[in-house]
This record gives sequence, C-alpha cells and structure tokens, in this order.
Amino acid sequence: MMRTYPDRPWLGVGGVAIEGDRVLLVRRGNEPFLGFWSIPGGIVETGETLADAVRREMREETGLLVEPIEVVHVFESIRPDKSGGIAFHFVVIDYVCRVVGGQLAAADDVLDAQWFQRGKLPEPITDGAPSVIEKAFGSLDG
Repeated sequence: MMRTYPDRPWLGVGGVAIEGDRVLLVRRGNEPFLGFWSIPGGIVETGETLADAVRREMREETGLLVEPIEVVHVFESIRPDKSGGIAFHFVVIDYVCRVVGGQLAAADDVLDAQWFQRGKLPEPITDGAPSVIEKAFGSLDG
C-alpha cells in the first residue's frame, strides 16, 4: 500500500527522547513535511509491537538505542491535497523515551538529528510537536 493517497490510515510511532533539559529532533528527509524538524519515528511493521517499533525507528533514524517509558500523546494527521483528495493519513502514538546507548547520527530518511534545549526549538517544526514535547517533559517532571 502506498503512503500517499492511502485506502486506510497508516499507524506510526514517535519517540520523544529526553536527556536532562534537552529533546532530540530530526529534520525530515521525505514528505510529508520535508525539511521540517520533527519528533523521530515512523511506521509500525506487521507483527511488531508499538514499543519495538519505537526502538527500531529511533535506532534507524538517529543511531540511538532507547527505552520507551510511556505513551504521551496520540494524534491523527490527515492532509488533503488541493483537489480535496486525502494525500496522507497517519495515526501516530508518541512515547517519551530514555536513551540507553548508541551514537547520535542522522540516518535512514532524515537529513539531520540534533539535541535542542527545552523551550528553544528550531523552525520550521511540525504541527503539534512543541506541545507534545512539553507534555513529555511534564510526564518526567511530575
């Protein structure tokens, strides 16, 4: 099934990796949101648990090994094209994660991967990412 103009939504996961007062973001190398900073993540593969999908996607995109702690946000992204057709439809489950190993390096389908200070996020950034990041910090603060 194609990711563009799907006949049903794609299930994705994201990993909000936090170390101290920093969060890890990636610059997207593909549509949707090519060139935007985003929470790392991707599509869940058949037979894969959500937590395993987060671990795999984080390793593939950033080189880091993470342990998902808890779900912090679930959202739906529906992107129509100019004619009103549905170009993209994703349901994404974001986890707050702890880094447990690896070496940071942009890989797979991302252009860059960097740590950013809480409250000092780069632009352009994907819709909703700043509020999800704050929610993840809040889950660790409390």
